[in-house]
Amino acid sequence: MSRTALRISITVGLLIVGVVVGLIFQNVWLGVLLAAIVWLGWFLGYESRRGNNAGVNDEDHGIEL
Repeated sequence: MSRTALRISITVGLLIVGVVVGLIFQNVWLGVLLAAIVWLGWFLGYESRRGNNAGVNDEDHGIEL
């Protein structure tokens, strides 16, 4: 499975789960908001792992004044 297909399938899956959770709580927008927050966390972690930056806390890289 390509990276793009994985990202799209995870995004659609989280959106569907968010709508279902929203229907359970009788507030679809709340479910969509929760799904967006979870997706953002997943996306940042996924891109960090892909760039081999997971767990990197190096003070020497970046802008220093």
